[in-house]
Amino acid sequence: MHAPAIIGLVSISDRASQGVYEDKGLPALKEWLGAALLNPLSFVERLIPDEQAVIEDTLKDLADKQGCCLVLTTGGTGPAPRDVTPEATLAVADKVLPGFGEQMRAVSLKYVPTAILSRQVGATRGACLILNLPGQPKAIKETLDGVFAAVPYGIDLIGGPYLETREEVVKAFRPKSAVRPAA
Repeated sequence: MHAPAIIGLVSISDRASQGVYEDKGLPALKEWLGAALLNPLSFVERLIPDEQAVIEDTLKDLADKQGCCLVLTTGGTGPAPRDVTPEATLAVADKVLPGFGEQMRAVSLKYVPTAILSRQVGATRGACLILNLPGQPKAIKETLDGVFAAVPYGIDLIGGPYLETREEVVKAFRPKSAVRPAA
């Protein structure tokens, strides 16, 4: 029996949150996670503007009140003045996990030279792992393909549910001592 998981999905975009164009980040995140995870999933979705206080409040709500074990944000990680997702994430973080940001940029650099402009971060808040992803659906998939193998064990270490993946999508890596027998 796979443990249920509550996952927060946050699309951060002034224009999409105002209805100027359709948000494509939330559907891309749900599609990838639905294909990758064997656990029963419950998504808590938010479409919000690039406002640091709103992002901080949203991340705190998802981690502290909604009980999310994982929060994935999309958008707001570049160098433009309105891009404040990393600042908001760091402001509410208990611990920063620099390896996630480093790896996400390394993955994206295989596809676009502008990945060097990204300021994505990974952090924890309580028993929740927060990852800042790029904004475009193609880049979301590429990034998750490149870093998600470490996510389930990271969630184990902070006290979250045991996430199991479909190996044909992404094989979760855990040290042998942390692998549970298949249910």
